[in-house]
Amino acid sequence: MKRVPITKFGLVALFSASVVFAQADGGADGPAMKESDPGIPVADALVKEKCGTCHAPDAKGNMSRISWVRTTPEGWAQAIKRMVRLNGLDITPAESRAIVKSLSSSHGLAPEEAKPVMYLPEKRMLDETIIPNETMRGACASCHSYAQPLSWRRSKLEWKQLQDLHVALYSQADAQYRRPAEDSEQPAGRDPKDKLTRGDYALTYMPKVAPLHTPEWAAWSARQKVPRLTGQWLVVASAPGQGRFVGELTVASGKAADEFVTSSTLRSISGGGTVSRSGTGIVYAGYSWRGSSKGAGAVAKPDDLTSAARETMWFAPDQQSAQGRWFWGDYHEFGLDVKLVRATAAPAILAVTPGPVKAGTKGVQLRILGHNLPVSPAIADIDLGAGVTVTKLVSASPTELVVTADVASGAASGQRDVSVGGAALEQAFPVFHKIDYIKVTPETGLSRLGGVKFPKGYQQFEATGFENGIDGKPNTPDDIAVGPVDATWSMQEFMSVYYDDDTKYVGALSPTAFFTPATEGPNPERRFGRNNYGEVWVVATAKNEKDKFGKALSARSYLVVTVPAYQQWDQPEVSR
Repeated sequence: MKRVPITKFGLVALFSASVVFAQADGGADGPAMKESDPGIPVADALVKEKCGTCHAPDAKGNMSRISWVRTTPEGWAQAIKRMVRLNGLDITPAESRAIVKSLSSSHGLAPEEAKPVMYLPEKRMLDETIIPNETMRGACASCHSYAQPLSWRRSKLEWKQLQDLHVALYSQADAQYRRPAEDSEQPAGRDPKDKLTRGDYALTYMPKVAPLHTPEWAAWSARQKVPRLTGQWLVVASAPGQGRFVGELTVASGKAADEFVTSSTLRSISGGGTVSRSGTGIVYAGYSWRGSSKGAGAVAKPDDLTSAARETMWFAPDQQSAQGRWFWGDYHEFGLDVKLVRATAAPAILAVTPGPVKAGTKGVQLRILGHNLPVSPAIADIDLGAGVTVTKLVSASPTELVVTADVASGAASGQRDVSVGGAALEQAFPVFHKIDYIKVTPETGLSRLGGVKFPKGYQQFEATGFENGIDGKPNTPDDIAVGPVDATWSMQEFMSVYYDDDTKYVGALSPTAFFTPATEGPNPERRFGRNNYGEVWVVATAKNEKDKFGKALSARSYLVVTVPAYQQWDQPEVSR
């Protein structure tokens, strides 16, 4: 899997470049190449005015290059920026925003196409799982995330021109493309000296998995409508190191039909207080939310939940639910993972706390948090899943039911669905017998030195307990995630360079697993006076969970502490 840094300092914008760099009108190297795929006509007058000089429309309304690509709002924003830098496009911010809106709708992605790559605009730091093989990793994910090309749909010719552009501008791309394909048999009859390269393979693969015309886009082009999102939404959220939250989001109409004003209230389910936020948002292509919001009061710490944040959310086509991330930080390292469901008169269950329940427990108290819950439910109407029996209703209100329950000693380990009357929540809490091992997340972390000339990049860690699944083996797909584990935290040396003593210089790890990097720049106290960069293990040792030998369970994460990102590619204006 490829580690995807959300803050790019290299070639993140490359796959947006072909739209705006060179026209498909031939040149000294040969005659013009012709499109074999039908284009998508451009109807917007402003797009024609600002782009038509170079991208001349044909009799069908197709504009060269533009009519043979589709992408996200971020992709079109990248394209316009590149037009300005390389081709001298004269355009105002207002015109740019209008064009991004227009093209994201007429030449955008369908919801089904965008959802698998939403982690890119959500600025998530994660290990990519969508890279199909090592050949495509080398061809398309060596310099940027694989989500970058998959955020585009192109004609076969456009994929070829994109590759040509890479070769022309970036020598390292040419070297990557010329390497032999790792995952494909050489075509029959092909000269062994003329091996199938990564570039050859990519040009065959990408037009198949990301073509210009797809059934999804054809269907969405017909279905796309003005977003009707005003009203109240129920929110379930979580933030690493800060737990889970439930609350409400109120959406009101903005200045345009696709613009909105928001206010939200989030309550910690573990007693951590309430956070109120207000903001604005824009919906592109009928489903893709980009917004910004901030909380009331001064920001007291880097991961403060009242920090000004950008919002990226994917709304379901029926406009009844959404999911995404509200994020902040100079490297987007902080954020709330959010899920929304439209509030109606019907009851809804949002969460069950405190969470994991051990088999054989008697009289455990559970809080069922929700919306429009019945205030006088019968015990028989409350179902906590197999092996969990409600014994008493302690209290009831429209937003919270408190019950006590007994868990059978023979109850099967696994998630339980909870229902109250007509409301239900799948996988509301787990039942477990024992915690067999723990994991530290993220399993690989990235932090950046800073504090003098550049901002610091922080990293929050968490320890999660797991029970082995039916196969009795750890780290297999049937294992059961029990939940957060109380642990003590420490750093250990990652043995890469003799006498570097990274644990002394890279930064500090708090008792709550919040890593704060050291300052950037040469350190005269360090060997060779080098910077405070380095590699360490972040180690969690469980306070209560032990293995069969009575030894405390432990796990570790690999943390890289590196230099600041001196150059960043970003499109914050998409959410403004």
